[in-house]
Amino acid sequence: MLARYREFLAQVRGCAPATIRCHALTVRELLAFLAFDQHPAALRTLAAPQLEAFLKALATRYGRSGLRHAVAHLRGFLRFLASRDEAPPGLDARIDRPRTYRDEHLPRALPWATVQAFLATISRASAVGRRDYALCLLMATYGLRASEVAALRLDSVRWRAGELRVPCSKGRTERILPLTAEVGNAVLDYLRHGRPASPLRALFLRCLHPLRPLSARAVQSAFRRCAARSDVGMPVTGPHCLRHSLATHLLRQVQPLPAISALLGHRSVRSTGPYLRLHEEALRTVALDLPAPREVSRLLFRTFVRSIWLRLGRREAPAGTKYPGQASLRIDARSAS
Repeated sequence: MLARYREFLAQVRGCAPATIRCHALTVRELLAFLAFDQHPAALRTLAAPQLEAFLKALATRYGRSGLRHAVAHLRGFLRFLASRDEAPPGLDARIDRPRTYRDEHLPRALPWATVQAFLATISRASAVGRRDYALCLLMATYGLRASEVAALRLDSVRWRAGELRVPCSKGRTERILPLTAEVGNAVLDYLRHGRPASPLRALFLRCLHPLRPLSARAVQSAFRRCAARSDVGMPVTGPHCLRHSLATHLLRQVQPLPAISALLGHRSVRSTGPYLRLHEEALRTVALDLPAPREVSRLLFRTFVRSIWLRLGRREAPAGTKYPGQASLRIDARSAS
């Protein structure tokens, strides 16, 4: 069942391999929850209460955002089953996604000085240290995602042209970035003194046998290991914070937003917009002046009194109406408006 669905996602829907893996993970958990191997007819009798129980089990491990993705995966699988008469139709419409809001959280960025201090704490005395330093430096210099670091190949580094070709995990495109001297030296040091001899073309490999390319999860683990060993007090544990930190640092360097968007591989400048909320100095320049607190209190009081007396059918407030800081207040509907 899972193999057929993976084939459907690849050939019919045209999903990227990373997207197929995410869908397959949710479907695999659903099949295990239903004990599909022991009861192959479980999908034909699937009902909303079983789906609700499955989502409740996922909610113990996922947040709202992760659960929202899981619901989307589940809906796609249910539509696939219904189109083949292998599950009751309409189940996908019975599942509600948790509500999330765009930009409800600020990007988790570190001060650029903290990023530089973190990179300086990575020991390069061993093969693992040289590899971890090179991949962390790539993420900090270019804002690469962990999946993009894992997808780099030996051919991605064009030494003579001074270019780094990054296969984008989103959009199935490739972006060309300038190869800086610092990054080039770190990668060259890893290739000469850290990378095991292997016919594999992936840039970053495991240092222990069996040799195989690093996965995105292995890149994340390498970052967490380096962060745990550093003494700079990293408040976050995910490598994506380096991407956020680079974007915020470039904004504070007054770099154009389209240039930052192109560096990060965003298809729209709107995706880069949330980083503007971290640029406090620029936000202060566009903030509107607010009235003095005394004037705000006076305005709110006038609006409150006017609303009460209009509800009572009166056009004027009593002449003796007072509030702190004012001896007397007379309001009518025309002046208050």
